[in-house]
Amino acid sequence: MKIGIPRGMNYYNYYPFWHGFFTYLGIEPVLSSPTTKKTILRGSELVVPETCLPVKIFMGHVLDLIDNKGIDVIYVPSHQSIAHKIYNCSKIRGLPDLVRNVVKRNFLLIEPTLDKSEKKQGLYEYLYESVAPLGITDKKLIKKASKAGWEAQNNFNAMLVNGMEYNQAMKNAKNGKFINAVEDNREHPVNVAVISHGYNLYDNRISMGIFEKLEKLDVKTYIPENLSMEQMKKGFPVLNTTLYWANEYEMTGAAGYYLVDKNIDGIITLTSFGCGPDSIMIERITRFSKKYSKPLLNLTVDEHTGEAGFITRLEAFTDMLVRKKRENIIKSYSRQFGEEKKQTQPENQAAGF
Repeated sequence: MKIGIPRGMNYYNYYPFWHGFFTYLGIEPVLSSPTTKKTILRGSELVVPETCLPVKIFMGHVLDLIDNKGIDVIYVPSHQSIAHKIYNCSKIRGLPDLVRNVVKRNFLLIEPTLDKSEKKQGLYEYLYESVAPLGITDKKLIKKASKAGWEAQNNFNAMLVNGMEYNQAMKNAKNGKFINAVEDNREHPVNVAVISHGYNLYDNRISMGIFEKLEKLDVKTYIPENLSMEQMKKGFPVLNTTLYWANEYEMTGAAGYYLVDKNIDGIITLTSFGCGPDSIMIERITRFSKKYSKPLLNLTVDEHTGEAGFITRLEAFTDMLVRKKRENIIKSYSRQFGEEKKQTQPENQAAGF
């Protein structure tokens, strides 16, 4: 038995769990191919132009699974809320409805609902809805499968917090491994936190390979997933706000934490054009970055964004951070030298110098 999982949206956060869960039950998860220009074009044809880029891409991945991989069972969960009154973006919440109405193909849509703001819509109800349409209704078996899913997910999260590169952590988690990250002890001119949602950062087509580009500029990068949940929670008071959107942990929480982290020289945010929740979060991050004198680069992408301009902005931002850091070092040495000179001057005068 096979189940198709589109390589988009919540895939980037929860696939290790889904892989462990379905595999334990003898169901083979089949991923759509990585995003290409064709993926975007095909998905864009199905929705109105105002739809955000990640959703357009998601539709393209659904078509890829059906038309190119021959999968007729597609998994598209609806994650309404992750905690009481902590909600997801409306497009994530209504993703199954959108797929059902725009993808005109003959396939079985598996659409479980997770809504912790409602009674009887918790995790186990969600997991039961995930496999009941496939004939699996043994609740004890489903609970055992959930443990396998959590083991993979917890390994994945722990490897990211330890500093492992995202794709390597995903590969290890899928293979049932936990490996300690190799520490990067090299000296880098600057350290930059790259803030966004997983479906923006780790889809190379959306992010335009931002991590590879920054690596070529000899920049050490940090991501939201390098932080524990407790660390991200500490970021909310920094921005004088409270949690409302489910994905504010990876945006507002992470940005707030990195704003006051002295090891971080600058912050880059990456958002999709037309994203309502992100526009609110970015405005607050921008305002407080000025308060804490932390350089900030806001990058907004859509299907028409050119790579040349993207690279130019990254290069200019990196150059500015290097110059700023160099100036701060010079000022620090100058202050230190001035204080030492003041301390030694009376002794020199007394000695007749």
